[in-house]
Amino acid sequence: MLTLIQNGEIYAPHYLGKKDLLIVDEKIGYIADRIARPENFVNVKVIDAEGKFIVPGFIDSHVHIIGGGGEGSFKTRTPEIQLTDATLSGVTTLIGVIGTDGTTRTMSSLIAKSRGLEEEGITCFVQTGSYQVPLKTLTGKIEDDIILVDKIIGVGEVAIADHRSSQPTAEEMAKIASAARIGGLLSGKAGVVNVHVGDSYDHLKVIEEVIEKTDIPIRQFYPTHINRNPHLFEEGIRFAKKGGYVDLTTSSIPKFFEEGEVKCSVGLRRMLDNQIDISQITFTSDGQASLPDFDEFGELLGLKIGRVSTLFQEVRDAVTQEGIPLEIALRVITQNPATILKLSQKGMITEGKDADLVFLNPDDYTIDTVFARGQLMVESGRAIVKGTFEQ
Repeated sequence: MLTLIQNGEIYAPHYLGKKDLLIVDEKIGYIADRIARPENFVNVKVIDAEGKFIVPGFIDSHVHIIGGGGEGSFKTRTPEIQLTDATLSGVTTLIGVIGTDGTTRTMSSLIAKSRGLEEEGITCFVQTGSYQVPLKTLTGKIEDDIILVDKIIGVGEVAIADHRSSQPTAEEMAKIASAARIGGLLSGKAGVVNVHVGDSYDHLKVIEEVIEKTDIPIRQFYPTHINRNPHLFEEGIRFAKKGGYVDLTTSSIPKFFEEGEVKCSVGLRRMLDNQIDISQITFTSDGQASLPDFDEFGELLGLKIGRVSTLFQEVRDAVTQEGIPLEIALRVITQNPATILKLSQKGMITEGKDADLVFLNPDDYTIDTVFARGQLMVESGRAIVKGTFEQ
């Protein structure tokens, strides 16, 4: 199938200007100033993108695709993600993780859901393990999971500095990181360790001890929730200045902001003002996770659910409220996660890469159209393709 997109302004995410783009099956075939529709040729679908920004499909690299939560007993288990939760939010690639509940949420279910989402039209990979140490893997070994299972690209989310974690030692974290690194090297995958960082003042201490006492490089770790409170955010800046990756979580509730959580768009501005290289920063939604609120004694007060839709909302706020150029802000949900996770076909609008595209309305940066692997998923803000149980 051939789809010719004409007259759109392309952010790849760097600005290319007004170009035509030809989709050949699932890939970006050609990008040129002008591509003429051939006469007496096979059918070519033509889309006029005049007045639209065309940007790469968004990558959300921390989503509880089979649901999460459960901190308030069984009734608080959050539901699985649906296809249009992602596509209507411009997300064309998901990375699935397991969180607090590593008992009733399993690796086999995570991989099955990943394959189901791919059958429905988007791209999905997963991380092996959950909060708990020792990790509950699919095959019994981290290396084997990463090397032998195509969908598994790394480890996560392993919890530290949190009353819900297994309180892993630096030695345990070093062994996890080493296994992930070997698995990644032997399979050509990223093999990073996605680390959930909680509210504790221990912050990134365990990771930093591993880095100081072993030969494991700092970028073997991919810590998330760095914006959850002011003191962790400052530690995140220091960690990034040492060369580490930092991930900010977009899902939140007003109460968390009142308690000091750093809004992602504001956090991005502060990171850049502190001379952190944009390539080290990402946003993820923590979609379908529970957002629990605990009191000072660790008792649950209530909880909400994370939403994938918050991912681009924070990028939009970074542009419209914080004055960050679109081509810079886009990187935290396109090029950067693709590079960190070695998703070579994702994150940029370049000939030969997957045709994952989002059309934005430039007046208000709302999502108009979404292509995933060359398939039209959303048109004029309406889902064209729906998940199996969304019909």
